Amino acid sequence: MPEVTVTRRMHFNAAHRVHNPELSDEENERLFGKCNNPNWHGHNYMLDVSVTGQIDDRTGYVMDLAALKRVVQEAVIDKVDHRNFNLEVDFMRGVIPTAENIVVGCWRVLAPRVAPARLVRLVLWETPNNYVEYEGR
Repeated sequence: MPEVTVTRRMHFNAAHRVHNPELSDEENERLFGKCNNPNWHGHNYMLDVSVTGQIDDRTGYVMDLAALKRVVQEAVIDKVDHRNFNLEVDFMRGVIPTAENIVVGCWRVLAPRVAPARLVRLVLWETPNNYVEYEGR
């Protein structure tokens, strides 16, 4: 049977500070620049969630996109929207909240919740010009 990939795009707003507490303030500022602002900064993120699977004969879906939206909303968006990644997001606790680490954190909470489809790709847009991709490897 053919496998098809479907994607749902979700939006959220969140703040963070890119900061490594093991480094000096000077080293953090040198490495991370304005992203190290001690008063935080925020982004209007977009998260593309792609799942793959066989088309269900009964429904014609790989996964109902309304169901995928609910999963992403509950597992990620409700936890991060209008929050601070450094202070308020449980799946980011103790992790430097770069876009790279945020997308891996999102994967960890989403992957077990999309069965029988399989999560195959996340794309996290931090700005209209900058994004990261993760395929679970």
